Amino acid sequence: MSLLRVCAFAKCLSRRSLFEKCAVRPSLADCCQLCVSRRSGAVRRISETPLQLQRRNVSFRIPKTEDTKKRVLEQSTLLDVLEARIHQLQSDGVVEHSKVQFVKAPSRGASSGKATKSAPHQKTDIPKSAAKGGSKSQPSRWMEKLTQENKNKLKKQQHLQQKIQKKDKPAAKGKGGKSSSLLPGTSRKTISTAAQKTAPLIKTSRGHTNLADEIRAAASPSTVTAAGTGTGALPRKVSKGKQKKDPTSLVPSGEGGQQQQQETVTDAQIRAKELAEVEELERRLSQQVSQWTSSSNPERLQENSEAAACGDIQLSIHCYLEACVFAGNVDRAHRFLLSQHRVMSRRKHLNTGVYNIMMRVWAKKDTLSQIGRMFILLEEAGLTPNLGSYCAALECMGRNPNCSPRIVSRCLSKMEEDGLSMDNLFKKCVFRQDERDMVLKAIRIVQPDYQPSLNPTTSQCSSSLVQDFYIQRADHQYPKLDFSEEELQERFKHQLAMEQACTVTINSVEAAKPVTENMAKMRELLADQRTQWRKILLQALRESKLILANTNTKDYRLNLYPYLCLLEDREYVDIMIQSVTSLPPSGESLKILARDVGNRVYTKYSVRQKHQNQMVEKLGNIYYAYTDLLAKDTKEYEVLPREQWLKLETEQSSGPSLQGGETHWPYTVTLELGTYMVDLMVKNLKINSDVLNSAYDRKLIPILYHMYTFRSTRQVGFIKPHPILTQMQQDAMETKLTFDSYVMPMLCPPVPWTSVKFGAYLLTPAKLMRTVEGATQHDVLLERCHNLHAVLDSLNQLGNCAWRINSPLLDIIISIFNDRGSDKLDIPPPLSEAPKIPHFNSQDPAYTASEKAHMKREVITAKKKCSEMHSLRMDALYKLSIANHMRDELFWFPHNMDFRGRTYPCPPYFNHLGSDVTRAVLVFAEGKPLGPKGLDWLKIHLVNLTGLKKRSSLQGRLEYANSIMEDILDSADNPLNGKKWWMNADEPWQALACCMEISNAVRSPDPTQFISHFPVHQDGSCNGLQHYAALGRDVIGATSVNLMPCDVPQDVYSGVAQQVEEFRVRDAKNGLKIAKVLEGFISRKVVKQTVMTVVYGVTRYGGRLQIEKRLKEIDEFPKDHVWDASNYLVRMVFSGLKEMFTGTREIQDWLTESARLISKSGHTVQWVTPLGLPIIQPYHRTRNQVLKSSMQHINLQISHDSKERPDTVKQKNAFPPNFIHSLDSTHMMLTALHCYSAGLTFVSVHDCFWTHALTVDTMNKVCREQFVALHSQPILQELSTFLLQKYFAVLPSDAKNKKYQDYRRLMQLLAKVPPTGDFDLQRVKESTYFFS
Repeated sequence: MSLLRVCAFAKCLSRRSLFEKCAVRPSLADCCQLCVSRRSGAVRRISETPLQLQRRNVSFRIPKTEDTKKRVLEQSTLLDVLEARIHQLQSDGVVEHSKVQFVKAPSRGASSGKATKSAPHQKTDIPKSAAKGGSKSQPSRWMEKLTQENKNKLKKQQHLQQKIQKKDKPAAKGKGGKSSSLLPGTSRKTISTAAQKTAPLIKTSRGHTNLADEIRAAASPSTVTAAGTGTGALPRKVSKGKQKKDPTSLVPSGEGGQQQQQETVTDAQIRAKELAEVEELERRLSQQVSQWTSSSNPERLQENSEAAACGDIQLSIHCYLEACVFAGNVDRAHRFLLSQHRVMSRRKHLNTGVYNIMMRVWAKKDTLSQIGRMFILLEEAGLTPNLGSYCAALECMGRNPNCSPRIVSRCLSKMEEDGLSMDNLFKKCVFRQDERDMVLKAIRIVQPDYQPSLNPTTSQCSSSLVQDFYIQRADHQYPKLDFSEEELQERFKHQLAMEQACTVTINSVEAAKPVTENMAKMRELLADQRTQWRKILLQALRESKLILANTNTKDYRLNLYPYLCLLEDREYVDIMIQSVTSLPPSGESLKILARDVGNRVYTKYSVRQKHQNQMVEKLGNIYYAYTDLLAKDTKEYEVLPREQWLKLETEQSSGPSLQGGETHWPYTVTLELGTYMVDLMVKNLKINSDVLNSAYDRKLIPILYHMYTFRSTRQVGFIKPHPILTQMQQDAMETKLTFDSYVMPMLCPPVPWTSVKFGAYLLTPAKLMRTVEGATQHDVLLERCHNLHAVLDSLNQLGNCAWRINSPLLDIIISIFNDRGSDKLDIPPPLSEAPKIPHFNSQDPAYTASEKAHMKREVITAKKKCSEMHSLRMDALYKLSIANHMRDELFWFPHNMDFRGRTYPCPPYFNHLGSDVTRAVLVFAEGKPLGPKGLDWLKIHLVNLTGLKKRSSLQGRLEYANSIMEDILDSADNPLNGKKWWMNADEPWQALACCMEISNAVRSPDPTQFISHFPVHQDGSCNGLQHYAALGRDVIGATSVNLMPCDVPQDVYSGVAQQVEEFRVRDAKNGLKIAKVLEGFISRKVVKQTVMTVVYGVTRYGGRLQIEKRLKEIDEFPKDHVWDASNYLVRMVFSGLKEMFTGTREIQDWLTESARLISKSGHTVQWVTPLGLPIIQPYHRTRNQVLKSSMQHINLQISHDSKERPDTVKQKNAFPPNFIHSLDSTHMMLTALHCYSAGLTFVSVHDCFWTHALTVDTMNKVCREQFVALHSQPILQELSTFLLQKYFAVLPSDAKNKKYQDYRRLMQLLAKVPPTGDFDLQRVKESTYFFS
């Protein structure tokens, strides 16, 4: 290695020469000093072109003369202002002695090699006389402003003092001695002279104010307790509004005066009590504040806030550089980074991770001098090297067989100086390819016996709810999958192949239809056209890439070119053709189409990245070992899937990291790339106009049109297919459908979630938390949270449930689908059944204006109906085709969650959260015998699915099921030709599936031994209200929603309907017309949806729309009274609920008002679930961002930007329902964990829990126990404490700040948790109908 390279890297490790500290080889240190000029020249030759060399270095290294003059002038003005401010404070008695010292800092752009070493230690005392002289010689408008402000302040103080002294004289006469001191809580502000003198000594620094003092000031801004007993009281500053009279200043005579005196004393006592409450609250907070502040890392918080400030730009730069490097365009990446670094306005968007990207590149190329250059750039940018920086340097040293031990030692010592350990290097860094081995090789040059400490994290979940679950495992029986180890490994190979391809092509269920001559002709024609389109798009893409590559003259501009080089050209073309094929006849908005296209590119790129980083082989090795935990033919384990995977990762630590290697593209990058590709499609894809009708003139016409349409009041860009293309696709009725691989269920058990960045699919990127496109605040919170074990384990448990298809039922559904569909059975009909769109000439004078308007409305209605029918038909086609494709497979649904913690399967189309049709065709892959009570549970479940007997007991439902066994068996045997009893059920397809299961069971030799795969549901009784009733311990509310044991189930919907009917009868007697019209129409069904959603924050407006929809469904109800009736009923429903659930309303109001005041103070509402999941509401004021493209400018309405103020209305309206959703998800997760430890199969659809008929009783017991355990926690008190800690850590320090009253109100509100009733939670364990 040359001397120059050694010196460059040595200088980069520390700007002070590290070699001067070494006694060994002093001559080498001298060489380093002599080589500075040679190094600087080399660096410039690396980073600059010859033409830019002189100009760039002059502007970069030496401050311009004009800038220097300007800086001196600004500093002089600043000194004047500071000196004036000091005098002003001294005159106020706040500061008695001040000495101002200024540190002479080196110029920002100065060369590090020539920076003055003594500069940081030089301090200059500024004499007062000098400062004054400067002030006079250079008059400042700031000085004049402050002087005038001082004069005005003195005048106001004198005037107010005289005024108040006059008022205080009669009061002083009426009181003597000690009685003149005011009670705490009164409105006068008394500060003794002694207190005034000692105040600066007590509080010398703004940053070290005691939190308790700040809260006292915030909660009681009008009262400041005196430190002494002096009588000289200073007047307070009076607000601009009317000054309130002092209750102690004037004492009227007579009875009125006596009464007023009593009121004054009473008011004072009330205020004293309030103050005592505030002081108690303050004491409680003071006890907790030390623990709270120690648990949060201020450096990390600052880093996160800075990242949020320029997050999108920073992320865009990061992704751009990674794309350049991945595509092999290192020179472009290097030029771009230097161009960003040179200009201060752009340099602020860079962080250490951006420089690390280039360091990785130079490490692979064994170019230590370039890494040295990057360290120098880091220091010039004011950034600190992190673990990734040192990792790249050590990797480079490991790749050099002749690396000097001295350089490695200095690198490690510098790393230690920066507070970074070698063990953390291996724990926290993300390694690719052989990087880890190279780093270890470098360290072992100086420490041959070093072995990284990689013990997996053994910390238990901090929530007391699950501590026993993780500690006491003696009685746990974790279930095994009904597969051998070899079968699971074979399934892994199939899933891996599908994800590597990124797409999967399956047969459509419409393929069963007979092929007509016209269909065959159209299929052949479409195939020929697509072949031509592929060639045209390939040529157009290559030409556009050439243009992009050569027209980017400014290196600092982000460019799409690297993103178009990530995949092979044909892969981009395949994505575009796939988008054309799936485009609906009515078209798609440009924004949605571009997003989908961009996401497909990102998914393929992410999979290619993992291949390039050599992750696939390591993933396979770990997964093969992981199957030992799941397979039925292996030993029993006492560990959870997450724990086992982490253990295996630790054992196989060499090679690339599996976690945290990918960076999600910003939404704007995805959109811009997608828009570019859509533009290529629109401009280049054409077809002959006579392809369907030879009578037309032949000319090439585009198959896609870019047009505009209105959505509400907004104009939206739209991509619409030409009618010729739509006609060809409809006539062809193609037999193949192409999906992205993540749309399909997994063919092997999902990878367990082990962190917030790793889990679910093998290669396809997946997010733990679903968020709005572009929202990052959730990810920041999750990464700060280091103990999400219970949340991750519950997601893994849900994902580990294997499924299979109910083939006999699927065949029946497909037959109806391919016939003409059925609206009654929720099978959408084909487009041939759609209403014909009327055609008329709007210019025809034969039509009157009213006729034209009527016909236009008919056209709009028909088009809307056709569009809706197409959407529903395609949705059903996708679901049924996927189910048909999986009919002979066993499969799994990986799970993730939304920002409230509610869980969802990742595959979007076909899953158990879907409609009645999709739920009906899904059964558990594992079967279990029915046992003694299983058949009864199947019958009860069937009655539940019919919607009948809602208010009957379980025994009553069972008896009803036995009484209709003939209809049940007939439905199973002749579903389409028999009595069709099942078709009248609320959930007809699930009811039919249950009929078939019961039929098979009762006809088996021994029903108790019949192996059933059928899932039995247990549904919560208005679950949101159940949580509210438990929170408030509300006896009446708890009884209404079945928390209290009862002989028959209480139906809250029927109860509300009955109460509304009573209101209606009363109003009808009083002569209200609409009450008379509604006679006989108020039913459970009319009010159910509104009652159900009130708890989730539905407004009166939304509730009215819900009731209006229900009334329109009643044919007999007069349509001209719908609006008045719905408006009347929604008021009655809200009144009825308020009477029935008083505790619920109090809690809901408390949550709403808390959120309103929190958001009004400029914060978003944030809380933590009882399982430790952090939640933040992403509702901010909408800002518009315009994305410019060659097609059109896309206006993005961004409502999740954390830099914007919170949206107060959304924050307050959403907090109660979101908080309740977070509680019901916590209850579900707790139930999932304990069912897993009991060996049960368990899945959920939010508040509906599924298991085998055999284990329903066990699941019910677990469900009730966990609900009681959850609500035995002081949930509202813990929420109150968290919010107080969160929003009162930093208060306005100015006692006269206008926000003080708001802070005080918020603090008192948060501290005043709504009172609870007398309901005994333990009764829930005995309640049969809590979940039933």
